[in-house]
Amino acid sequence: MSESSGVHYRTFVLLLVVVTIAFGWLLWPFYGAVFWGTILAILFAPLQRRLVVRIGGRRNLAALITLLLVLLLVILPLVVISGSLVSEGASLYQSIKSGQINFGAYFQQAMDALPPSVHALLARFDLADIPSLQDKLSAGAMQASQFLATQALNIGQDTFQFVVSFGIMLYLLFFLLRDGPQLSARLRRAVPLSDMHKQHLFRKFTTVVRATVKGNVAVAAAQGALGGIIFSILSIQGALLWGVIMAFLSLLPAIGAGLIWAPVAVYFLLTGSVVKGAVLIAFGVLVIGMVDNILRPILVGKDTKMPDYVILISTLGGMALFGLNGFVIGPLIAALFMASWDLFSPAASDPTVVPAASAPLPGNPVAGTPAAAGGATAGTQAALARDRQSRDD
Repeated sequence: MSESSGVHYRTFVLLLVVVTIAFGWLLWPFYGAVFWGTILAILFAPLQRRLVVRIGGRRNLAALITLLLVLLLVILPLVVISGSLVSEGASLYQSIKSGQINFGAYFQQAMDALPPSVHALLARFDLADIPSLQDKLSAGAMQASQFLATQALNIGQDTFQFVVSFGIMLYLLFFLLRDGPQLSARLRRAVPLSDMHKQHLFRKFTTVVRATVKGNVAVAAAQGALGGIIFSILSIQGALLWGVIMAFLSLLPAIGAGLIWAPVAVYFLLTGSVVKGAVLIAFGVLVIGMVDNILRPILVGKDTKMPDYVILISTLGGMALFGLNGFVIGPLIAALFMASWDLFSPAASDPTVVPAASAPLPGNPVAGTPAAAGGATAGTQAALARDRQSRDD
């Protein structure tokens, strides 16, 4: 390559980077709408393809039908649940404010039921100041309920922004459903990797998105519904609210819903409601907990081929950085990280291949060498073989 051609190439790459960053900056105000429009398009793409075949290749009509199904199956239930949640949260806030519900008194009852040895242990760690702890608990409960009421008010005040973002999401979703295969093909051609590398990475991307969203949403819905049902049976006020909170917390693998039902069960046991406490513990461990232990590995871990601890850490990190969207973004980044290193290290995938240190980088083999003939793509072939095996399973 001549010096002039090298300058032209570097200038073009710089221009490409600048315009890409500028375009991302333009989309950032509607990041949530674009993100969930893309996620829903990936989730409902198989249905879209089947509808296109059924109705004779009319992609516009198929995309419109799929969009209506998304509204009925996803959006409408979320709107109904959100409205009920806001109403119950406001009612709970008023009950706490009026003193009808007093978490401080509940805490005092639980502390009075503790044996003297526990009180001595609390005193050793400077936790024996019960009135102070009681005031902090009451203040925390008031702030939490007030937060729900404030968020409801903010949603009402930001109605215009919400409607615009929602409209953008639906508009984008329609075109992604209709033109998804063509856009995917163009994106594949633009990525400067070998065909096998692109096939593996794109398949990993779609698999993780579908498994994470479907798996986590199924687990969250099941655990939230079961938690709300048992709270309602045990006559715990705000059962719907606590059920929704358990559903959100269940996005955290292994520890989620237990953060709600376990303290309530302990309170029942300490205050003499042994039957209620035992029932709640048994239901929480054997039913709510088993939903997480059975469904999540089947729906998430089996498809993503990621260990449970990686899913947990990536989910926590994703939600810490990106909020609620992080329960998809975190595992997705982790899966692409593992897949990329899997492709980069053929020896890790196939022990018969020479180590990566002695072989050229994947997608950039040196002509005329044995590694160029097979070593550089052996990792990809092994990864694709595992993909085919996971589909057969």
